[in-house]
Amino acid sequence: MKPVKQKDFLGCAVACVAFIVQADYEQSLLLFKNGRKKASAAGFICREIVTALNLAGLMFEYKYIKGKNRNRMYRANTIVFLRRSKRYPKGHFLVRSKNKKWMDPWINFPDEEIEADYRERLPEKPIYAVFPIH
Repeated sequence: MKPVKQKDFLGCAVACVAFIVQADYEQSLLLFKNGRKKASAAGFICREIVTALNLAGLMFEYKYIKGKNRNRMYRANTIVFLRRSKRYPKGHFLVRSKNKKWMDPWINFPDEEIEADYRERLPEKPIYAVFPIH
């Protein structure tokens, strides 16, 4: 599937949901409460991602990554949250694709000409994951 780029400064969660539900960014934004406002000002938390995916008819849960959860994060359609760092001051969400790569909705951050693409490896340590429930 084609990568989905985020269209707002803090819209990486929206782009990851769009990638999973195979919708465009704007359609995915409607699955989030106060989506447009939060995507530009506050960002999203894992619980809001789970709620958005549930609204799209999918079952997901989120967990802190440790132990057995670490292996689960490599399954397709798992969204991970990268910790806040110098590289990502607000943190960042990426999603695992079926091609076993990470879809990054802003791969050239902080460049203002936002591009989305696939990464072989995560650029920072993930601390939370949003998993599909099978």
